[in-house]
Amino acid sequence: MNNKTERQFTALVLVSVILGACAKNDEPYRVVGQLESDRIEITAEFNEPITERPVKEGQWVSTGDVLYQQDTQRIESRIDEAAAVAKRVEAQLAEIVRGPRKELIAASRAELSGSEKELAFRQIEYARANKILTQQLGSEEQVDKAKASLDAAEANLKASRAKLEELLNGATTEELDQAEQLVNETRARLASLQIDFERYRTTAPTDSLVDSLLFEPGERPQPGQPIAILLSGKQPYARVYVPEPLRVKLRPGMRATVYADGLAEPVPGTIRWIASESAFTPYFALTERDRGRLSFIAKIDIDDRKERLPDGIPVNVEFAIDTDQ
Repeated sequence: MNNKTERQFTALVLVSVILGACAKNDEPYRVVGQLESDRIEITAEFNEPITERPVKEGQWVSTGDVLYQQDTQRIESRIDEAAAVAKRVEAQLAEIVRGPRKELIAASRAELSGSEKELAFRQIEYARANKILTQQLGSEEQVDKAKASLDAAEANLKASRAKLEELLNGATTEELDQAEQLVNETRARLASLQIDFERYRTTAPTDSLVDSLLFEPGERPQPGQPIAILLSGKQPYARVYVPEPLRVKLRPGMRATVYADGLAEPVPGTIRWIASESAFTPYFALTERDRGRLSFIAKIDIDDRKERLPDGIPVNVEFAIDTDQ
């Protein structure tokens, strides 16, 4: 190669380097990924047949919309039983608070009066038996029988007097507290059953897109078994892989431009989150420049559009920053 040719070649290399540097500084940095949505897995809580499924796959649902309705006959009978028990213990508490009825107190006083008269009669009978025995006109057996009857009359009098005192004093503080706690327990059990009743109707926890409905009406799911998959958000987000050299230049809240396959125009977005731990770049993101580098997963929220973009579409995300900074 002569000197002239060598000088021309050197000049061409310098021009190429300068043009390449200018292009590198002027072109925004792009990363690759795909559109995704946060998946919400709805599980069954009860092993009852499905009676209704008012939504379809691919349908947009709002918070509270019914996805499934399960049979409620069994839970309704349990609620009726618990409600009856609650009313019964509430009535018992009201009776304790009110105190004994006047008729019960009057009957107890009459019983006490009868016991007193019975005791007086048995005392006379016992004295007469002793007198007859002293006159040797009776037997010791008659005296023993009279004594046993007298003892029984005394015991009966004590019981009647204690019963009347119990009615007059009313319930103790401990008895009243037990009755109140029993009422609280039955009310809590009833409230728990009513919560279960509401959960026999499976609803959407947030505005989302129905991705999969895993059971048909008539089928009986097992508790904890997935029955529906929802995709949350009005729009999917771009899940991309940020190369390690670019990570320091990005932060949540920065604007980005998303290029999706099939869209004539790019859509604006905002960085929602960037992983704090790195991972190896997946195979579909391995450009010649990125091979062997670590990457950080990032999520880019897409601005609202009239129609929801489909999940799984490959995207390129562009950050208008200077990568040489």
